[in-house]
Amino acid sequence: MSDEPPRSAGTPKDREANRLGRRVQRYAQVGAGVGGIAARFASARLFGLDQADGKTARELTAALGGLKGPIMKVAQMIATIPEAVPAEFAAELSQLQSAAPPMGWPFVKRRMRSELGPGWEKRFGSFEREAAAAASLGQVHRATSLEGEDLAVKLQYPDMQSAVDADLKQLALIFSIHRRMDQAVDTREIYAELGDRLREELDYEREAAHMQLYADIFARDARIEVPGVHAGLSTRRLLTMNWLTGEPLLSFREHALEERNAIAEAMFAAWWMPFSRYGVIHGDPHLGNYSVREDFGINLLDFGCIRIFPPAFVAGVVELYRALETDDRDRAAAAYENWGFHNLSNDLIDVLNVWARFIYAPMLDNRVRSIADGIKPGEYGRKEAFGVHKRLRELGPVTPPREFVFMDRAAIGLGSVFLHLGAELNFHKLFNETINAFDVAKLDKRQSAALKKAGVPPAA
Repeated sequence: MSDEPPRSAGTPKDREANRLGRRVQRYAQVGAGVGGIAARFASARLFGLDQADGKTARELTAALGGLKGPIMKVAQMIATIPEAVPAEFAAELSQLQSAAPPMGWPFVKRRMRSELGPGWEKRFGSFEREAAAAASLGQVHRATSLEGEDLAVKLQYPDMQSAVDADLKQLALIFSIHRRMDQAVDTREIYAELGDRLREELDYEREAAHMQLYADIFARDARIEVPGVHAGLSTRRLLTMNWLTGEPLLSFREHALEERNAIAEAMFAAWWMPFSRYGVIHGDPHLGNYSVREDFGINLLDFGCIRIFPPAFVAGVVELYRALETDDRDRAAAAYENWGFHNLSNDLIDVLNVWARFIYAPMLDNRVRSIADGIKPGEYGRKEAFGVHKRLRELGPVTPPREFVFMDRAAIGLGSVFLHLGAELNFHKLFNETINAFDVAKLDKRQSAALKKAGVPPAA
C-alpha cells in the first residue's frame, strides 16, 4: 500500500514514489560494494584475520563516499553510535564528507517545476543556479521572495524514497554480519530506529512542522533563532524558509572564552530544554546544522532529524540522573527497566552505569569545567564505549531500547561541540535548571499541546 497522499483527478502521478525499478537500480549501485566488502570482513573475522579490518573499513568508506542519498546519511549516523558497528568501520565512516557534490541546473529545474509548476521562477524575486550547500539527501539554493526577503530553498534529490528502502537493506546486511561476529549488543532496535527516522527525514512537510514546533518553544529565547517556513513555496520534497545569517561554529574557536561560553550555553539550551520540557530532541547535532550570529546566539538550520520521546522515557532520564547523584543502584535499575531493558543483573546494571556516568558526568559535577579535559573531539566517549563493550561481551547480549540511538547520538555530538569550543561552564547548574520541578504528567500535556499547535504528526 502506497504511503503517498491520495491524488485527486487530474493530479499527475508521483514519479518518485517508492518503486521497484528504482530500488533494483539502487541495489545494484550500492549492493555490490557493500555486500562484497561485508562478506570479506566476515571471512576475515571468521578466520581470525583481525588485521584485515582496517583495510576492509577503508574499502567500505570508499564504496559509500561517492554516493548521495540515505546510505551516506546512515553511515554518518552509525559512526556516532558506540559499538553499533566495528570500531574500524566507525572510524572510517566518520570521515565521510557531510557535503556531497551538488546536482546541476537541469535537476534543479526539474525539481522546481515538478513541485511548484511550470511558472515557478516567477514566484521568486531571484533564484541562484549554483547550490549554496549540498548534503546526503538534498541541496540548498539561495533565493529571494517577490518582496525581497532572503530565502533558503531546500530541494530533495530524486528517487530518495526508493533509495531509502534499498539502502536500509544494505545496512541490515552490515548489522546482521556484525551480530554474528560480536553478540555483545543486539542492533535490531537500532536498525528499526534509524529506518523510521530516515523515512521521516524525507518528508519536508513534517520538517516544516518541526520548525514551527521549535519556533514556538524558543519564541521567548533571543539566543536561539529558527527560520520561518514559506508554506506557499514548500511541498513534501521542497522546503523554502528564511535565510538566516551566521558563521560556522569552528570559526569561533579562537574567540574569548566568555564569547565561546555564550555560544555553548545557547547550544545547551537548544538541545536539553526541548527534551526536558517537551520530550523532543534534535537528533543530529552536526556542525553544519547551525550557525553562530554576531551576538553569539545560534541559528538552528535543519529539522529533519527530530526525535519525539514518550514522556515516560524522559522521566527515566531524569530518574537515572537522580540515581547516579545518590549512587542508588535500585533506583537506576528501575529507570533502565522503565526504558525497556530486560533481565538486569547487578553486574549488568553496573556496566550500564559506567556508560551512564560518562554521559551524565559534566551534569553531576557542580563546578565550572570543560566537558572532558584533554580529550580530543574525535575520541570523546570511545574509551568508555570500549570498556563497556568489553564487559557486555561477557554479560550480554544487550538490546538497547530504540530511543537510546538518538539520545546517545545527541549527547556525544553535543559534547563534541563543547570540546571544539573549549567551553568552560557549570553544566550541573544548566542541566538542573532544565529539570527543575520536573513533572511527567505536566510534560505529557505540554507535549501534546505543542505538537498539536505545530501540526507535528505522531512519531512512527
